[in-house]
Amino acid sequence: MSEHVGHESPRLRADGAAGSGHAPSSHGTGSSRAPRGVVAMDVEIPSDVNEIEPVVARVTEYCRTLHLQPRLCSLNIPVALTEALSNAIIRGNGEDRRKHVHLRTTVSDGSVVFDVTDEGHGFDMSRVDYDASDPEQLYAEDGRGIFLMRRLMDRVEQLRGPRHVVRLTLNR
Repeated sequence: MSEHVGHESPRLRADGAAGSGHAPSSHGTGSSRAPRGVVAMDVEIPSDVNEIEPVVARVTEYCRTLHLQPRLCSLNIPVALTEALSNAIIRGNGEDRRKHVHLRTTVSDGSVVFDVTDEGHGFDMSRVDYDASDPEQLYAEDGRGIFLMRRLMDRVEQLRGPRHVVRLTLNR
């Protein structure tokens, strides 16, 4: 059984306000079951940062066909997905082109879920405590991407098992 660590936080809505209908919760442990829905996209790329932009562009175009709010397709999804993919490539796989990053996009009536899998050992995402309002952390290298993912998506989870997976969920 895989271990699962998640974080729910308010995302920036299309009107620019924070909120998603969820109360923020602390990190927790729960089920790592695959999300129910249709697998809309399944992509594997080598660990090369040059591969990020084309993949994110494909996902963004696909999300537009789902009639999501324009801000979600143009800002939330591309930024959060870029951060997740770059973390997987740079930190998870150490930019080793022999290793791959896998992206699976699952769509249901209620959500769009992005599972980003790398070949690394993972890390404890619950220990990442980046505070954008702290001037001391303004230029910190660690934590900013996870902070952005948490702000832009409805849920960010870490699944631990044979592979390291970061799951981004956007409610529809």
